Amino acid sequence: MKNSFNIQNLKCGGCANTIVTQLSKLDGISEVIVNNETDEVSFNTVSETEIESVKQKLSDLGYPIVGDANSLPKKAKSFVSCAVGRMTK
Repeated sequence: MKNSFNIQNLKCGGCANTIVTQLSKLDGISEVIVNNETDEVSFNTVSETEIESVKQKLSDLGYPIVGDANSLPKKAKSFVSCAVGRMTK
């Protein structure tokens, strides 16, 4: 099943690299694509049960779904995730 979310705190290709890498590690998730221009993450799932794990992983990385709380610690986490993504390219 094709899914997509608009996320917060997406800044650059480093962010996108981290998101693709981390979401691709989740069971049942494939074809992760991040669009920096639209702040959208799209992916395929085997079933609907994986969607909550994707939302949680994005939030843990500092990229909550638009409409979810975006606290200062989440914003800070996104900068760390961004830096990690830049170093692993």
